[in-house]
Amino acid sequence: MLTKRIIPCLDIKDGRTVKGVNFEQIRDAGDPIELGAFYASQGADELVFLDITATIEGRKTLSALVNKIAHHINIPFTVGGGIKTEEDVRVLLQNGADKISINTAAFLDPTTISRFAKQFGSQCIVLAIDAKCEADNNWYVYLNGGRTKTNKLVVDWAKEAVDLGIGEILLTSMNHDGTKQGFALDITAQLAENLPVPIIASGGGGTAAHFYDVFTKGKADAALAASIFHYKELAIPDLKEYLNQKGIAIRI
Repeated sequence: MLTKRIIPCLDIKDGRTVKGVNFEQIRDAGDPIELGAFYASQGADELVFLDITATIEGRKTLSALVNKIAHHINIPFTVGGGIKTEEDVRVLLQNGADKISINTAAFLDPTTISRFAKQFGSQCIVLAIDAKCEADNNWYVYLNGGRTKTNKLVVDWAKEAVDLGIGEILLTSMNHDGTKQGFALDITAQLAENLPVPIIASGGGGTAAHFYDVFTKGKADAALAASIFHYKELAIPDLKEYLNQKGIAIRI
């Protein structure tokens, strides 16, 4: 049985880790290299670093920072933000990233997925989907860090991306982001049950029980969280011990 993964997420802006609520009200959470090294020592299974303003500002993700991170941690990590070309991917992988995450660029040009998968392998290409449940109870894809609504349903886009060669999906519920009220279980389970790739659930993790729920009811392969780890509200060793005692296969 594959073990479930706990993944701290570090949103990066101007070289610092930041965190918001529902993609807004951003505040500082510390140095990304120090935080990453701390989480690795605490037993995190992977890390995700997202340059949250790279796409909006038309910048490349910071390869120098990625290189520093790689020298300070010994667990796999994913990098996202502003990645558009094969050269962008190559630079990040050469600087130590294990996987790259694409979002807006992949949606605007879906051939990006097939090109990246062909050249670097599906296993290192993660599709990040920022999802929002609207008044009609359907989940829609949002772009540009949650700023731009599309008319594409999350399920349809996810299926399309898997057919194009995506290796993993990072699903963030904008409705739940930063609220610490629990993950979006229904849409997470819908993707997990219908797609052959791992689903990482993101948005809403506030208690150890929320993680248990997303692994059991949400069928997620991994759960990602930020503020509860950054602000020391839930320690990774305590979370893993709780999950282990509840019968979840987890790496202790």
